[in-house]
This record gives sequence, structure tokens and C-alpha cells, in this order.
Amino acid sequence: MAAPALAEGHAAADPRLIVPLDFPTAEAARAAIQQIGEAVSFYKVGLELFATDGMALARELKRAGKQVFLDWKLHDIPTTVERAAAAISGAGCDFITVHGEPQVMAAAVRGRGRSGLKVLAVTVLTSLADADLKEMGYAENARALVERRIHQAIAAGCDGVIASPHEAALARALGGSDFLVVTPGVRPDWSAKNDQARAATPLEALRAGASHIVCGRPITAANNPHAAALRVAAEMAQAARSR
Repeated sequence: MAAPALAEGHAAADPRLIVPLDFPTAEAARAAIQQIGEAVSFYKVGLELFATDGMALARELKRAGKQVFLDWKLHDIPTTVERAAAAISGAGCDFITVHGEPQVMAAAVRGRGRSGLKVLAVTVLTSLADADLKEMGYAENARALVERRIHQAIAAGCDGVIASPHEAALARALGGSDFLVVTPGVRPDWSAKNDQARAATPLEALRAGASHIVCGRPITAANNPHAAALRVAAEMAQAARSR
């Protein structure tokens, strides 16, 4: 059976809402996109799809008029990261993540050149709490480590960072009004937190300073993904009305 075609048009979509396509196959991802319809215009392609048809799906999404966030967390020697960023920049995608280490971030910025690809540094994964960082050998707590990596991302020329909703205000204060602050771990009150240790609602994240939120399972695992996406977007709209 042929996979459903990607739906075109996204008049009802909030461009600040990014939905991750955390599926084992491109066919499953296409089915989810079809169910969501025009309610979402920005999708994240992560490592699970990277291992199969992630880049082909990314190009397909771009042809359908969607924005694409490649959450591949590049992390290697500078030359390799620079070449990878250069190759990715030719696909016309919008965001790419790299690990928040100074050499890695600077290499990715060099690699993307003058393309429109935005380089986002991963500060601290939202699944990690202070106790996890201590076990990994860090003396700093999550907030202190995030702050240090934000400063380093700015110095490296990154366009923004990935930070939990609880560090979004800090990222906004340090990066300024044009800095991209993309917050995973966003969970509406009506959904489960799952494995996100530092979660917040869409409204809380935007009020804290997020430019974009990443919200996955509350939408993709819902009985009606289209309605769930619109419900999240409606909550996000409250942030502008309440200012």
C-alpha cells in the first residue's frame, strides 16, 4: 500500500510549534503528517529516521512547503562537523542541532556558510536532572551548565540553543530578542510528562522566552492528532494575548 501523500498548506499552523517525527520508518511519519494535516507547518526529523530515510523525508517536507528541523546533534572533530554542516546546508532545511562544545559549534557555523540553515546548540538534554549530571561527572547543576553553554554558543556564532523551558528565560536574557530558543520537553497539562524531567506547558515555555516549542507525543500519540495540534496552538496563542 502506498504511503499517504504529504498534505500541502498550513493556514491554521503556528510556526512556533515543532512536532517531532519520532517514528521508525518514513511511511509511519508520513501517516502521522497526513493525520495532522494543516495544523502543523514545522517538523523535526531526529536520529530514529536519520538511520533510515530521514534526509529524503526532509526534502519531501520542504517540497510540501513545511519547515524542517534536523535534530541530529552533530558531535565529532571540527573538520567532520564542518563538512557535515556544509552538506546539510544544501538541502534547504531550516534548523540543525550540534552539541554545545565550542569547537563543534564553531565548525558547524563555518560549514553552513551563507545558507539559511540555523545552527542550534544543545545545552543540557531535557531528560537530565541535576543528579544525572553529577553522576556524569559534572560539578555544575543543570542551570549553571546551560548558562555556560549559552555564552559559548553566542561566542561561536550559533543562531540559538536548545534549552528546557526552565532555562528559556535565561537563554532569552543572554541571547537577546533575535536569539532562537527552542524548548523540548513541552507537555500540556492534559498530557503525560513521559521521560521529560524538566517539562513545562506551552504557555509557560513561551512566557519564559521560548521562540519555538517542541511537542511530540501529546500530538502524535493522540486519538486525533489534528485536534491535539490545534489545541496546543490555541494554548500558545494565549501567550501573546496575555502580554
